[in-house]
Amino acid sequence: MTDVMQAGAAAVAPVEEIRGQFPALERTHGGHPVAYFDGPGGTQVPRVVVDMMADYMFHHNANTHWAYPSSVETDEAIAAARVALADFLGGRASEVSFGANMTTIAFHLARALARRWDTRDEIVVTELDHHANLAPWQAIAKERGLMLRMARLRTDDGRLDLEHLGSLIGPRTRMVAVGAASNALGTITDVARACAMAREAGALSFVDAVHYAPHQLVDVRSIACDFLACSAYKFYGPHIGVLWGREALLAELDVPKLEPSPDVAPDRMETGTQNHEGIVGAAAAVNFLASLSPAGADRRGQLAGTFAALHARGEELLRAMWDGLSAMPKVTMYGPRPGTPRTPTVAFTVAGLTTTQVAERLAERGVWVSNGDFYAATVAKRYERGEDGFVRAGCSCYTTMHEVERLVEGVAGL
Repeated sequence: MTDVMQAGAAAVAPVEEIRGQFPALERTHGGHPVAYFDGPGGTQVPRVVVDMMADYMFHHNANTHWAYPSSVETDEAIAAARVALADFLGGRASEVSFGANMTTIAFHLARALARRWDTRDEIVVTELDHHANLAPWQAIAKERGLMLRMARLRTDDGRLDLEHLGSLIGPRTRMVAVGAASNALGTITDVARACAMAREAGALSFVDAVHYAPHQLVDVRSIACDFLACSAYKFYGPHIGVLWGREALLAELDVPKLEPSPDVAPDRMETGTQNHEGIVGAAAAVNFLASLSPAGADRRGQLAGTFAALHARGEELLRAMWDGLSAMPKVTMYGPRPGTPRTPTVAFTVAGLTTTQVAERLAERGVWVSNGDFYAATVAKRYERGEDGFVRAGCSCYTTMHEVERLVEGVAGL
């Protein structure tokens, strides 16, 4: 183990101890232990998260706001989850709401915001983003006759052209929608700078933190955005989305809602009966991450310790992946190099093979990677990769250096 990984190990639970909490890691395929590199599409789930969800379903399951005990317990569980996710994001519980997923949340939010925009108004999006942070704004622009402007991806280094982004923001800009990290390339974008550009022009900002949240501790105050969304299934939880928004904005949005439903923030953002067990699971995922650091600090402090240590581990794993894969003449790498702001997620192609063929052949060795455009279709188009897209391998809290070596050896043997 290198000095960097030893330093990380001293501040957070050892990787083998972490792995022991994930039943999925016991799986074998074709006689090989499965190495899961598909975390950017959805991480595996620790036992404690599933146990908390099962406990809710078995012992507390009810609808909200009634007088009998299990309904009261459900209200308390949802309130506790808002506090946990507020700690996770650096905001307040009154600013946290839940939804089916980030995509659905973005469509819902876009519809509410656009009710007060007119045909002279503009929305700025980016080529680097997942289409969940593009399609909702495209749809509302089409419906309302708004102008949609798109900031360029720099294909030489896989980064957003922030100067171009700034040139697109003007007095008619109403929203700047930008991703904190690319799920395809691993690029981390300076969203605080992008949000400052929006604010200076009098525009709102929306940050897609779905790929960012598993790897960097979100701080909505530091980013100074107006809205931010993420998904718990990317940070060891169930399939549920989370929205943070400035409380004053949440309170005044003209959201589509049922008249008898709550009209106070943040509840007014949640249409219909929610996925209560998913909300409980999202909070359990936050608590799982906090538990990886030594006790003593408050939950936000523990999360800071966990993310700092896991970042150090991830940097080491990323460099080993990048160096090993890029040394092969048949492999083409995409996105920012190690040592620059990015997540431990790599995108690559292998000459003479489709990305599906690569993924299938690696799967036979028990190395599971994802392939395609990952709904970042504009990124694939800019690199002229089309539907074949990329092979993507991402490291999670349970990834080991041995698994990275298996990945590199597997690609070498194709």
